[in-house]
Amino acid sequence: MADILLTTINAKYAHASFGLRYLLANLGALQARAQLLEFEISQRSTDMLEAILATNPKIVGLGVYIWNVDIATKLVADLKRLRPDVIVVLGGPEVSYETDELEVARLADYVISGEADLSFAQLCDHLLNGADIQFALPLAVASDSASPTSFKLIPAILPQFGQLKLPYDLYDDADISRRVVYVEASRGCPFTCEFCLSALEIPVRQAELSEFLASMQTLFDRGLRMFKFVDRTFNLNLKVSRAILEFFLERYEPGLFLHFEMIPDRFPDALKELIQKFPAGALQFEVGIQTFNPEVCELISRRQDNDAVERNLRMLRDESGVHVHADLIVGLPGESIESFGEGFDRLVTLKPQEIQVGILKRLRGTPIIRHDAEWEMVYSPSSPYEVLQTKLIDFNAMQRMKRFARYWDLVANSGNFLESTPLLWRERSPFHCFFAFSEWLFVASNRTHGISLTRLAELVFNYLIEQAGCDPLVAAQALWNDYRRGGRSDRPPFLREHLSRIEQPAAATVAASGLPRQARHSQGESA
Repeated sequence: MADILLTTINAKYAHASFGLRYLLANLGALQARAQLLEFEISQRSTDMLEAILATNPKIVGLGVYIWNVDIATKLVADLKRLRPDVIVVLGGPEVSYETDELEVARLADYVISGEADLSFAQLCDHLLNGADIQFALPLAVASDSASPTSFKLIPAILPQFGQLKLPYDLYDDADISRRVVYVEASRGCPFTCEFCLSALEIPVRQAELSEFLASMQTLFDRGLRMFKFVDRTFNLNLKVSRAILEFFLERYEPGLFLHFEMIPDRFPDALKELIQKFPAGALQFEVGIQTFNPEVCELISRRQDNDAVERNLRMLRDESGVHVHADLIVGLPGESIESFGEGFDRLVTLKPQEIQVGILKRLRGTPIIRHDAEWEMVYSPSSPYEVLQTKLIDFNAMQRMKRFARYWDLVANSGNFLESTPLLWRERSPFHCFFAFSEWLFVASNRTHGISLTRLAELVFNYLIEQAGCDPLVAAQALWNDYRRGGRSDRPPFLREHLSRIEQPAAATVAASGLPRQARHSQGESA
């Protein structure tokens, strides 16, 4: 039983909620009266409701995000039907802006906008002690006589790190052994890219370094080896980023993995030298390129030195063991498919291990809406609020780009087709060639999900030899190498004939040597 229940609906079990742990850590004396309960999006809302009611809470604090707003709305509606006396407090980015438009907000009692680490504790203290809520700001909302609704919106007090208790001791042993553990050394972003909620998170605030590193040491001592930093601009403060990287480099052991979001055009020499000391696979950098079009960058208030981006990505790929995850966005104001394709080709030549092709989302509160009229931006009103069409990309073309993004994930980003993927374009435009493959694949499979790996490999093989003009033996060898890379040894039926032809010359060489196959292995030769 708990007076305060902190809960949210994660996208996956592996994603431990960082925000809930911050709220719990900063409840002060009320922490003993609180409980944390996490769900995942695949669960039924009625099962979540049953688990919530089993704790008999007085206050339910629910984190609402773009991926869970629909099921959260149903959950709150059913909770209020069964237990109207339970006070529902919402928080999270999805309810922090344009709140009065959200049904889930109208169902709730209170909504805290912004970073609620301190304000949630203050609200709970007032509610449980029956005090007047002096700091609550009433917000006019639509209501009707049949189902009157009202809630109070509380703009959160912007916390400084010195006011916060860090939450890292609230990750339990199961979190450390089986889930993604999130950490942060800073909050906020100095940039003003109009598509991003981080544009609203000014100023940048830095955690006290010695306290933060002490927490990292504790997590490391408890066995954590995978740290995911959620800082928006990890390499903004060179002194801090170097100190953190040096901390982990001194403690490096096989299995250590660090994920950072990096500013792609900011890698001074002192940082490069440190990055290059890490073994391959220890670092993953997520770098948001978004667009290489300077006119689009100017439209959306994005400052980016594209030449520096190129130099840095080449350095990371050629001179370090960093795994690079680069992002591009389809559908930005002023960006045509042709312009996107040029940027895509430019990025492919830089050889990041992953290119995430995202469709523009109209996140609540972001100033991207100022372009709606001029660039005829049309967005879905339902989460995740993806753009449906623009002045330069009509709906049909946008659908085709969504399939392009999905198939790029399945083929190029999956790691299952490392040798086969470049054969799709060879010396030609990667964008145009993969787009043609995407169009063909949709017709051939009539689906974008639920394609087995063996079936997908066969489709890639068929396209290579039937449409891309690839030599069947070259395609078969590449597919076979890719297929075996994942530890598979069975021979897919579509490759068997071609593999027999590939192996015939090797068998002839063995026979010509006069030595049995086993004898050649004993001499250290490969067959």
